Amino acid sequence: MTVRYRRLTTLNRLQGMMTRHYAASRYLGKLHPVAWLTSGAPVEIIRAMGIMPVYPENYGAICGARRVAADLCQEAEQRGYSRELCSYAKCHLASLYVPKRAPMGGLPRPSVLVACNNICGTVTKWYQALARELDVPLFLWDTPFSSGGLRSHAIDYAVTQLEDMIRFLEKHTGRRLRPEKLKKVVGLSQQASRLWQEIRDMGRHRPSPVNASDLFIAMAPIVTLRGTREAVDFYRDLKEELAERVKRGEGALPEEKYRLVWDNIAIWHKLLQFYGIFINLRACFVADTYTGGWGHDLAGEDILASLARTYTGVFLNRGLEYRAEQMVELVQDFGAHGFVMHANRSCRPYTLLQYDIRRIVTLKTGVPGLIVEADMSDPRLFAEEAVKTRIQAFMETLEA
Repeated sequence: MTVRYRRLTTLNRLQGMMTRHYAASRYLGKLHPVAWLTSGAPVEIIRAMGIMPVYPENYGAICGARRVAADLCQEAEQRGYSRELCSYAKCHLASLYVPKRAPMGGLPRPSVLVACNNICGTVTKWYQALARELDVPLFLWDTPFSSGGLRSHAIDYAVTQLEDMIRFLEKHTGRRLRPEKLKKVVGLSQQASRLWQEIRDMGRHRPSPVNASDLFIAMAPIVTLRGTREAVDFYRDLKEELAERVKRGEGALPEEKYRLVWDNIAIWHKLLQFYGIFINLRACFVADTYTGGWGHDLAGEDILASLARTYTGVFLNRGLEYRAEQMVELVQDFGAHGFVMHANRSCRPYTLLQYDIRRIVTLKTGVPGLIVEADMSDPRLFAEEAVKTRIQAFMETLEA
């Protein structure tokens, strides 16, 4: 029996928002500088300088959701890129070579490239390849890895890197950074981030008004439109819709029996089908580790120090103990019966420690964890029947 899933009506606005964003980047790219940047880069500075931000990683997710990733990945592999390379990178690189086979005909040509190594090492090589292919200047923001707490000298170093980035952008785009404009953009980013965190916290309610599949769909603006009024308005409306569900005692699922925590990036090419397996078993993903990566706290008088602290402290730039404790807190705070970890073939920094994290989380909370092997965009690495069998066996352990 298929369970009817309650879709959030606010999410219906997303397609129009994203279409306008990419159309604007293509049109405005003829009039204004365009920056391709990684998801861990401080977009607030770029947006405040009047530079149009575009995210190739987000584009890789779109390729997965539109189910063209396998074709694009094969194209990149035929051109010499390893099958083991990140599927986001392969999809985007292939879009340079065969734009007619890529969503929206590829992305508008960049004026500059901005990469940050706080999320993974692959992006540095990916962006170096882009710089060579397109003959476009590249800036790499080097953020120190933090195995424990953030230290003052690491933040100071990250601030000097931001100052270098501003000079780089001014040199290659002719734009100047105005402090008042940066303050305004950071303020909007802070508002959207707070709303996003409050939305994620709604999963604490029983039943949860939101499922992880909702969060993965709804996260698009917090990435691509961070620092804009449009993102703030969208999340304010989404929060209000969820609050109405809470008032009515209405959950994302018609009947919530199990509460789970998700770890890693979504399986974009099977998003609704994959989570549908759990929905039919009355299991709701009430929290996840991934979408919280954009729940930034940018408060502080010194804006550059605030940005440096925030982006250096992202969870993928932290050690095993921090990440395990984050999972423990989600399981305990959201009252989860278990957790599911996506062993993501493309994202090794995210996946590498999962077996250790699973052991620690189960030891500290007593709840079981399942590891599912797949890929965020490439469907060639998804064995559907094997995955279903493992999920069924895992859910049966929750029954015991």
